[in-house]
Amino acid sequence: MAADHEPHLVDIHVGARVRMRRKSLGLSQTQLAESVGITFQQLQKYERGANRVSASKLYGIAVTLQASVAWFFEGLSVVDLANATDEQMHDERRTKSLQRFMMSSEGVELATLVPKIPLHQRRQILALARSLGETEDASAKVG
Repeated sequence: MAADHEPHLVDIHVGARVRMRRKSLGLSQTQLAESVGITFQQLQKYERGANRVSASKLYGIAVTLQASVAWFFEGLSVVDLANATDEQMHDERRTKSLQRFMMSSEGVELATLVPKIPLHQRRQILALARSLGETEDASAKVG
């Protein structure tokens, strides 16, 4: 069980989804915070999961970000990690890795730009990314 001072995994997940949606819409923290009547510092704490978002604030955030309240909980693990199978643990690590990437400014920008690229070029980019990833994996094993 997490210590009282550590953010809860649900708060981290919801905060990450707030950040991802805000960035995908091109809103600043200040713009979103003002729309729901909080300071941008408070929004930063929400996005990090350091503070919990109240139901009324989450509703206001959802309205501003044009998302359902349920959207902020999508992808939240329901796996009992203490009793998870190897496959479930692998899936959980992959999901968390994807979430971390999508929270980054590069992830949001790529997610916005890639659909605009023609399919054959997207496949070439994917092949390049796979190749670069394999090179990085091999380098990590050697070092």
